[in-house]
Amino acid sequence: MPLDEDVVAAIYREHGTALRRFVISASHDPVLADDIVQETVLRVWQQAPKITGSMRSYLFRTARNIMIDNYRKSQRRPQEAEERDLADPAEATGKVDELLTRVLMEEALLRLSMEHRDVLVALHYRRFTVNEAAVQLNIPSGTVKSRAFYAVKALRTILDEMGVER
Repeated sequence: MPLDEDVVAAIYREHGTALRRFVISASHDPVLADDIVQETVLRVWQQAPKITGSMRSYLFRTARNIMIDNYRKSQRRPQEAEERDLADPAEATGKVDELLTRVLMEEALLRLSMEHRDVLVALHYRRFTVNEAAVQLNIPSGTVKSRAFYAVKALRTILDEMGVER
């Protein structure tokens, strides 16, 4: 299949910065991150017609899989004299999964209305009680409970649309 430079450029333009930031935070190697981002975009470009959910979540999952594959390959070859010891594979995979979950959750939260997002952040990230959140947000406690209910419902829908497993 010939490379459609406009499609690849659009993927880089819309998602390249966030994808590179995700890979660097997992690998701590900017050069490796560039290689992984490039491979990710090419793989996703090849699969683009089949992608049904969020392009960004598909990109992040693909990058995660590439990082895990690269790690596994590095463990099969003899370690070079100057290579630093890498973490346990399960630990490395867990860290990448945790980072991916955080990135996807941030993207999902940004798709909520500001009122719903504010309530969820207050209750689940800042660990406020309903009454503390009500004071902080300057709304009645009943409104906090109602918004929290509908915010979680909307968040579940968004995560399903993004193809995020819960």
